[in-house]
Amino acid sequence: MNPFISKSQFMRGLQCRKSLWLYRNRPELRTQPDEAQQAIFATGTDVGLLVRKLFPGGTALDYEGSTFEEKIARTKDLIASGVNTIYEATFLYDNVLVMVDILHHGARGWVFYEVKSSTEVKDVHINDVAVQYYVLRGSGLPVSKASLVHINNQYVRRGDLDIKGLFIAEDLTSVAEEQQVAVKHELTGLQTMIEGECPVMDIGAHCSDPYECDFTAHCWAHVPKPSIFDIARLNSNKKFELYYKGIRSFKDIPDDFPLNPSQRMQVEAESSGKKFIDSAGLKEFLVTLSYPLYFLDFETFQSAVPLFDGTRPYGQIPFQYSLHAMDREGGDVRHYEFLAEAGADPREDLVKRLIADIPPDVCILAYNRGFEKGVIKRLAEQFPAYANRLMNIHDKILDLMAPFRGKYYYTKEMQGSYSIKYVLPALIPGQCYDGMAICNGGEAMNAYATLHLVKDEVEKAGIRKALLEYCKLDTFAMVTILDKLRQVVSIDNA
Repeated sequence: MNPFISKSQFMRGLQCRKSLWLYRNRPELRTQPDEAQQAIFATGTDVGLLVRKLFPGGTALDYEGSTFEEKIARTKDLIASGVNTIYEATFLYDNVLVMVDILHHGARGWVFYEVKSSTEVKDVHINDVAVQYYVLRGSGLPVSKASLVHINNQYVRRGDLDIKGLFIAEDLTSVAEEQQVAVKHELTGLQTMIEGECPVMDIGAHCSDPYECDFTAHCWAHVPKPSIFDIARLNSNKKFELYYKGIRSFKDIPDDFPLNPSQRMQVEAESSGKKFIDSAGLKEFLVTLSYPLYFLDFETFQSAVPLFDGTRPYGQIPFQYSLHAMDREGGDVRHYEFLAEAGADPREDLVKRLIADIPPDVCILAYNRGFEKGVIKRLAEQFPAYANRLMNIHDKILDLMAPFRGKYYYTKEMQGSYSIKYVLPALIPGQCYDGMAICNGGEAMNAYATLHLVKDEVEKAGIRKALLEYCKLDTFAMVTILDKLRQVVSIDNA
C-alpha cells in the first residue's frame, strides 16, 4: 500500500471517510467499473489529451514503467531546466501526491490547469483544484494561477475542430486559496483515519453524491430488495427519513407517510400483489391510434468532442433505428432497420432511409416519444433539405409510455418504473432483455462508438448483429405491449 494519499483518494475521503478506509484497507470489497464507467474514464482521458493542444510542445510524464518517485524527480529537473509546459507534472507534499494535467509557465509565472470533461464547474472540481494548489504551493512552486478547463457546451462545430472554442478556462485561484485551511484540516483527519479502525458510518446521500461509490454493494448489503429506496420519484431525503426511522420494507411504511397517488399505488401493489388497471384510461389512449401504424426506436451515441458539422458537445447522434409497421389492427407486421457504418457521419444516410421507410401522415408510436422527437427535430435543423418530411414524422409521433406513466396499467413487477425494460416482462412474462449480448441503450451506445476501432471482421459482424437484435426488440416489444393493452380492454368489455 502506498504510504501517501493521492488526489483521487483525497476526493474519495471528502465524500465518505469509510469509502477511503475500505479502498486503502479492504480493496477486495470494491465493485470494479463496468463498461459504462470505463467509457466515462476514457472520455476524460481523451479530453485531457486534446486540451494539451492549447499548450503545445510540452513534456509528458504520463509514461508507464516509471515510479512516482521518478516522476517527482523528473518534474523537478524539468522545472529547473527551464521547460515551460509539463503534462502530468508530479508533486508530493504533506504525504499527498498530485499529478497536474497541465503545468505551464506563462508571462505571469506558473499556472496549473485541471481538465474536466464536464460542461461546467462543480463544487467537487473546486476541491480538486484546491488540493492541487495546496501541494504545489507546499512544494515550493510559486503558483500564480489555478485554473479549471471544461467543455463549452455552446460550441457548434463548423469545419475543422476549433480547440480554443471548444474549451473554457475558469480562474479558480481565489476560491482555491480560501480552501487551504480546510484542505489541511481534512488531510490531517484522513491520514489519521486510514491508520485506525474502519469508521462507523451508515449509508446516506453521500453514497452517490457527487459520485456513485464503488463500495455500495458492500455497505448496502443489509438493505432488502425491494426497499423504500425503490419508491419511484420519491425525494432522496424522504427515503432516508424513512430509513433512519428503521423503516426499510414497503410493508413497514406508515399509512400517513406523505406519498403521491402513484407512489401509494406502488406501495400497495408491492404489499398486496394487486394489479391496477384503468380501462377507461387505456381506451382513451387506444382511440388516439390509427392505421397504418409504425413503431419507431432510435439508438444514439454521444461524444464530448463534436465529431461532425452542426453538432455540439455531448449531442445525441443517431446511428440506428428499428421500425415495425402494420397496416391494420391484428394485421401482418413488417420490419425495417438501419445501422450506419462505423467511423463516418451516420446522420444523412439515416435520414434518407427513414423518410423512405415511413410514408407521410402515418401514425407513429415511440416509447418515451420526447427522445425520438428530439432526435428528429435536431436532424431537421441540421439537414434543412429534409426538414419538411422529418417534421411530418415528428408531428405524428404518439407515446406508448403514456398509459404506463399515467398508471392506467400497473403491477408490482414494474417496480415503480414505466421503462420498457420493466413494462415488457411485467405484461408478457418470459419476454425480456436478459441474456442479450447488448441489453440496454448505454451498451448499444458504447458498442457503436468504439466499433470503428475493432479490426477483426468476425468480431465486428458480431457486434453489428447484436446491435440490430437489441434495437429490433425495442420496437417489437412495443408491438406486443400494444397488443396486450388491447387484450386487456377487450376482456374488460366482455
